[in-house]
Amino acid sequence: MSEKQINTVLDAGTTWSKIVERNGSDKMKPYLNYMVKEENGVKYYILPSSELKKTNIIFDKATGHMSLNLINDKKDYENEVIALTNGFRKHVSEDSMVLDMGSRDSKWVLFKNGKFKDLDWNSSCSSSTGATIEMLLKFYNLKSENLQFNNEKYVITCGIFGLERIMDDIAKGEKSEEAISKFIHGIAHNAWVFAKKPEKLYLSGGFCENECFVQSLKQYCEVIPLGRFLLCEGLLG
Repeated sequence: MSEKQINTVLDAGTTWSKIVERNGSDKMKPYLNYMVKEENGVKYYILPSSELKKTNIIFDKATGHMSLNLINDKKDYENEVIALTNGFRKHVSEDSMVLDMGSRDSKWVLFKNGKFKDLDWNSSCSSSTGATIEMLLKFYNLKSENLQFNNEKYVITCGIFGLERIMDDIAKGEKSEEAISKFIHGIAHNAWVFAKKPEKLYLSGGFCENECFVQSLKQYCEVIPLGRFLLCEGLLG
């Protein structure tokens, strides 16, 4: 039996879904307004996950907790860590770590001597990940490019307490963008500690596009962003 052709893949996140389409597939043709780039005939899309089910598209392969109803067979579903690992190894062959920061969780995979060494996945606290930042930016009418690295950081043991610190400081007269930048610095420090304080890591996910986060994380280690489509690339095979 010939291997199934994988042309349209989905990484269904909590707030944003990433889609990659190749080889002339036209499933996404009605949704070209969500395309963010096209390279060598491969199209890359980002759309709100709330819009995902409205597309009625059945994907060849998918990952993410919202994707199971959008594939024909459970065999077409891939674990997120495996998708992350496969996508990472397409780009990086050296012994290193990849950290994926999503809307509601974070996970990392470490390679040593060319082989898998260790991993961890934190999905127990979503208060300090991407969805919280998006809500804060929307509430204070800001964009991520409004935020600059702040040398100060909130020591965040719980995301809810971090939100309280932001609101208290803004009530005292601090600019909202400065308070949120300190919150993001705290998230970056926590991410580095969660990843066991590496000297270098590759970054995956929406935080790659948040320069304030990237610069904050660079205070602790070397950071190489790989973008938002790494899990999709891991699904393409």
